[in-house]
Amino acid sequence: MNKEKAKIEKQQRRKARVRAKVFGTAKKPRLSVNRSLKFVYVQLIDDENNKTVVSIYQKSLKLEKKSKTELAFEVGKEIAKKALIKKIKECVFDRSSYKYHGRVKAIAQGARDGGLKF
Repeated sequence: MNKEKAKIEKQQRRKARVRAKVFGTAKKPRLSVNRSLKFVYVQLIDDENNKTVVSIYQKSLKLEKKSKTELAFEVGKEIAKKALIKKIKECVFDRSSYKYHGRVKAIAQGARDGGLKF
């Protein structure tokens, strides 16, 4: 049980460290990434007004069978399309407690390819 608590504490510390540096506004919202074992969830959040501007998750896209990383890239492109429709061109990237690696990195690359600037 102590190992579980230590792991959760480390994760919370990493998340707090990232969130201390990242803050979203109406013009430049925070691109928040959450991943589970199967799916990824992405939101654009305005922290000043505590509102989610745009959100999307992998399961809602009905994408064909690909690897998790390729699907995450598609989710990133889709969030960028939705953001551009709402006239959002810039955002700050919040990777939460995850490493900038794998699916998290693929979401960022997809969002950049879709037209968002970090």
